[in-house]
Amino acid sequence: MISFILGGAKSGKSGYAEEQIMQLPAPWIYLATGRAWDDEMQQKIINHQKRRGQGWQTIEVPIQIAKALQQLNKEPVLIDCLTLWLTNLMMDHYHIDNEIEILLSGLKAYQGDIVIVSNEVGQGIVPIDPMARAFRNHAGVLHQKVAKIADRFTCIIAGYPVFIKP
Repeated sequence: MISFILGGAKSGKSGYAEEQIMQLPAPWIYLATGRAWDDEMQQKIINHQKRRGQGWQTIEVPIQIAKALQQLNKEPVLIDCLTLWLTNLMMDHYHIDNEIEILLSGLKAYQGDIVIVSNEVGQGIVPIDPMARAFRNHAGVLHQKVAKIADRFTCIIAGYPVFIKP
């Protein structure tokens, strides 16, 4: 089953996603896409790691999510988060549309449960610079495609889940 959890910054989406995975038998796999670009991001990573307790195995996967899924054996997986993954792709100059298709194929092929977290970035103002607009556009396409293949789709608003799908 694929569950997609979308929300704004600091909406509670990661905590909610962790709660969902922890309802399944351990061990739980945490595919972490974040890179510590600066001190603030490093602290955020540390805070996320502290919040998770026993039973978690963290695998750093800044780019190759589909490849990482191929190496697992049906364990419950939390992917956090797709917008950080998208940032990595853009910073490393990957072909975004191709990488999205590779990701979707990997998600659909995985035999275990997957919970996917991502940041909603398209409900604010139009960004002023071209790279930020490209990011927002890629994120919108990515979210639409993941939502389409997801069995469950939940938006988190101020810490509360709003169930979209089914």
